[in-house]
Amino acid sequence: MRRASTARLVLLAMALVPGSAVGQDRVAQLRSRFERESDPVHKAKQMPPLGEEQFKEIREKVRAGQIPDALPILDQYRGEAEACAKALDDSGINAEKHSDGFKQLEISLREALRRINEMLPTMTSDEQPPFLEARTELTDVDQHLVHELFPQRPR
Repeated sequence: MRRASTARLVLLAMALVPGSAVGQDRVAQLRSRFERESDPVHKAKQMPPLGEEQFKEIREKVRAGQIPDALPILDQYRGEAEACAKALDDSGINAEKHSDGFKQLEISLREALRRINEMLPTMTSDEQPPFLEARTELTDVDQHLVHELFPQRPR
């Protein structure tokens, strides 16, 4: 009985600590799966959960005023998203007819853009430029994916 109470307290404490080992382990597991995946569709399908975990870390660092520590995570997300989009393009898959992967990547990008927009007002004007640049680049990738998914839609 006592052992179960202690275990519950430890789990509760770990859940309450931001950036705990549990969260970092989740990112490491997701990133490891992502990096091992060679199929562009399956890789793109992994972007929403990976991006969500990465942005949890970014948000924690921004809230703590650790902008320089958040930037490598943001750059990594941006690189992964761009690489996924390129791999999907190179696959020759018609996104309009077979949206798997394209759709998940676009959803991840849209969420990333929303999260960046939420964080920007909390930063000083000196801290914003790398986030604004990332937002611009991610917007370009997002718009490209939307066009691939809906080619008949006017730009």
